[in-house]
Amino acid sequence: MKTVRNLLIATNNKGKVAEIKALLDSEGLTLLTPFELGLALEILEDGRTYAENASKKAIAFSQASGMIALADDSGLEVDALNGQPGLHSHRFSPLPGASDADRRKYLLEKLEGIQRPWTACFHATVALALPSGQVQLATGQCKGEIIPKELGSNGFGYDPIFLIPELGRTMAELEMNEKNRLSHRARAVQNAIPVIRKIFAR
Repeated sequence: MKTVRNLLIATNNKGKVAEIKALLDSEGLTLLTPFELGLALEILEDGRTYAENASKKAIAFSQASGMIALADDSGLEVDALNGQPGLHSHRFSPLPGASDADRRKYLLEKLEGIQRPWTACFHATVALALPSGQVQLATGQCKGEIIPKELGSNGFGYDPIFLIPELGRTMAELEMNEKNRLSHRARAVQNAIPVIRKIFAR
């Protein structure tokens, strides 16, 4: 009897789905999204850490679907802003229904008048949850700096203003294969692959 190898990617963010699917493409899994399953869950991300938020999302989607679920929580921490926006990266702008562009604009406004370089770090935590409620975690990070001009169109979120100094390019200027070697989410997912293999070997 063939083992079912379905993994639910617990997000409908198209950028995240594309990145995670590319990273797990060679693992022989059937990768599904909540949209494909008709799952519409609103998860209140009120944890005190990336791990708490990622776990909360993964557990909720795993129990709702009866499948193993992978969720991530990530954030941008800017040194000049004492680690902001951090856990609140997606909800940083005070505008209702703010877009990625609104969040980038607000971040740059907060940095006005502060001497550059604006060093920063992207953090990501990936949580893998089983329907039993068991959770395993993996993390990744990427260091860089914020720049005042948007460059590139390949990313989302804060990618167009996040420069990787050793490359001289922003995260949004990287091709998918480059981003999937260097990004915080890529590193977290890569660190989760041994855990995924163990789970599906059961």
